[in-house]
Amino acid sequence: MYQDIRSVVETEFLAVNDFIVEQLHSEVALVESIGHYIVDAGGKRLRPMLTLLASKACGIDSQQHIPMAAVIEFIHTATLLHDDVVDMSTLRRGRPTANSKWNNPSSVLVGDFIYSRAFQVLVKIGDMRIMKIIADTTNKIAEGEVLQLIAKNNPNASEANYMQVIENKTAILFQAAAQCGALLANADEASEKGLQNFGKSIGMAFQLIDDVLDYAGDATDLGKNIGDDLAEGKPTLPLIYAIEKGDKQQQKLIQQALRTEQLNPEMLKDVIEIVRQSGGLEYTQSLAKAQSKAALNCLQALPDSEYRQAMKAMVNFSLSRKS
Repeated sequence: MYQDIRSVVETEFLAVNDFIVEQLHSEVALVESIGHYIVDAGGKRLRPMLTLLASKACGIDSQQHIPMAAVIEFIHTATLLHDDVVDMSTLRRGRPTANSKWNNPSSVLVGDFIYSRAFQVLVKIGDMRIMKIIADTTNKIAEGEVLQLIAKNNPNASEANYMQVIENKTAILFQAAAQCGALLANADEASEKGLQNFGKSIGMAFQLIDDVLDYAGDATDLGKNIGDDLAEGKPTLPLIYAIEKGDKQQQKLIQQALRTEQLNPEMLKDVIEIVRQSGGLEYTQSLAKAQSKAALNCLQALPDSEYRQAMKAMVNFSLSRKS
């Protein structure tokens, strides 16, 4: 399904990859080494692909969507570098994280470089509407990171708090990716609003499924360890639900696990089993399905095209993916 979606904008997708490689150039060797390391690790690049699809669906008649898609990917890449330092992660996409291969300061600083390069590209695009959206988006992402940090190791974290975190950390960049694509194509207000809301909804669905996979996925498919969120003290929705629905003994074990700095494998296994039996995964999936339905409804604002159909397929892919 993924290849079918990508094939619709394959020429542009490859052009974005070339542009990214070109823009990672630096006279500082370490910047290039870490930048290429994380970019070459792969990933689905759904966010920049969404920019391409949105702009093409709205009839763009320039090549500005190529650098715009790269900006979206640069912001995502920079947040991954920073995230892995904050979370002390050691594995991403089946490879050692940049911070474990090099060190934390290098990862943070190269993340800063990639952030700043994104804004250099934005200046060349030269659209103040887009500049404002991206500035607001990066600000919200930073707030989401802080909100998640505050919630770390907190067994009293609420569903409302969790939803705010994933809207700021994940959904808002999908939202920006789609809306900026529409703006570059000078889309009408209805199409722009439809794509903005589409991006937000598919982003929410994507993160909800991501948090399901952390408890129910396969480590080989995911490229990271099962239960990483729990091991890092993150109370995601499946765990929040399990705390609410569990008996006192189960609640006590989950609370203890969240507050433990170094989880032993046995405790991790026990909590994962509680989450799986609680109905938390099914509940989280049901919210993802609701967000997916909302996303599909938003596409009605666009005329039918292969690009709109590809965005529809992207919703289904986000819901059914295994990694």
